[in-house]
Amino acid sequence: MALFESYERRIDKINEVLQSYGIGSIEEAEKITKEAGLNVYDQVKGIQPICFENACWAYVVGAAIAIKKGCRTAAEAAAAIGEGLQAFCIPGSVADQRKVGLGHGNLGKMLLEEDTECFAFLAGHESFAAAEGAIGIAEKANKVRKKPLRVILNGLGKDAAKIISRINGFTYVQTDYDYYTGELKEVERISYSEGLRAKVNCYGANDVREGVAIMHKEGVDVSITGNSTNPTRFQHPVAGTYKKECMEQGKKYFSVASGGGTGRTLHPDNMAAGPASYGMTDTLGRMHSDAQFAGSSSVPAHVEMMGLIGAGNNPMVGMTVAVAVSIEEAAKEGKF
Repeated sequence: MALFESYERRIDKINEVLQSYGIGSIEEAEKITKEAGLNVYDQVKGIQPICFENACWAYVVGAAIAIKKGCRTAAEAAAAIGEGLQAFCIPGSVADQRKVGLGHGNLGKMLLEEDTECFAFLAGHESFAAAEGAIGIAEKANKVRKKPLRVILNGLGKDAAKIISRINGFTYVQTDYDYYTGELKEVERISYSEGLRAKVNCYGANDVREGVAIMHKEGVDVSITGNSTNPTRFQHPVAGTYKKECMEQGKKYFSVASGGGTGRTLHPDNMAAGPASYGMTDTLGRMHSDAQFAGSSSVPAHVEMMGLIGAGNNPMVGMTVAVAVSIEEAAKEGKF
């Protein structure tokens, strides 16, 4: 029986990558991770329970590669995990062409490096995937960093931000933007839990200008946009405008565009994309991003359709960080 979705289309490439590291099979890769005291499969399921089987096994393969490479830090391990994710990309697919697997590994690496201070999920709050990803990062990344990584959610709508904060135990930060002076004021700050989840600041903006001001307030170094129902009204315009202003200020900012793919559209009565087109959301991402992912920020099936694995792009960020941190912890304990 096939271990995961599209097994026949993926397995030759996976085996080729595994064998280049002296690993005979996926089953042997799992054995390597378990001998190091890791339960990668359950870790991945715990971050996005609706992810596909191939997502769990892709991270098993990535973790085994990291162990075989002798990665001792989480940042090194994240980059190696990206090799495992890339191995799962279906040959010729959008994800394969864009090297999305390697991109996820490199993003995880950046989040675990000390010179990255603030990471933003720049997504509409209707996407719970941003929350799932933020929890995965908040609970894991700071175990190995000397300076804690600050994680924020920045989306459209103050009520939505408050609801997401209450459900997930984040800190809701209510702001007020003065359109006359361009000043952003903090009105209220409510933590809906204690501990790591409370360290995730969740913002709701009224429009793009306030969204950009929030990015400056937090000094965002790296962000990932979602492709929810507001990509042209909020996420992409905020990332693009913030990018321009950071460049003017000489500040380094790494923008990741999540979403987009062959035939990606907005709404039937809005801007449709023809069968050979990448669609409007994909085009917007290309205008500001340093790396572009393929498929939905939240929906596993859409990322799978792009040829990667069945996990939302935002939860995948949390998965990469969580597994990479576990590898560093195992290395410190002398388990490999």
